[in-house]
Amino acid sequence: MLTAIPLTIVPLVIFNLIAHTMGAGHWADKAFDLPLISGYCSISYGDLLVLVSLVMLFFETLRSAAPARTVMIANHIVSTVLLIVYVVQFLADREAGISLYLILTAVALFDVIAGFTISIRTAQRDITYTADPAITHH
Repeated sequence: MLTAIPLTIVPLVIFNLIAHTMGAGHWADKAFDLPLISGYCSISYGDLLVLVSLVMLFFETLRSAAPARTVMIANHIVSTVLLIVYVVQFLADREAGISLYLILTAVALFDVIAGFTISIRTAQRDITYTADPAITHH
């Protein structure tokens, strides 16, 4: 039953834990510098959360490509409810009214769209046609 829980809940939980304990302003703080040939690329905590959400989206997309099962239908329903939570929180929560959270909401939207689209495509390929045994050709 845990497979019914969409992985895009992970960024939501991380965001809420940090934003509501430390404040949303800490997402812009530098986590580390990535050395490059041309210098350094500063990576913020918000950048890391976007990367985590994209990794979760990747694995969620892989799960959508699995053969249709009842648990995947539950996953699509929960993903849709989770998207509604993202949207409502973006609109109503002061801490979530930032561009980082908008990107996380977009990732949740892409999860819902990709999940339904891939499942429909996979289901179309799973349909098999068999000849009716009552009809015989002589």
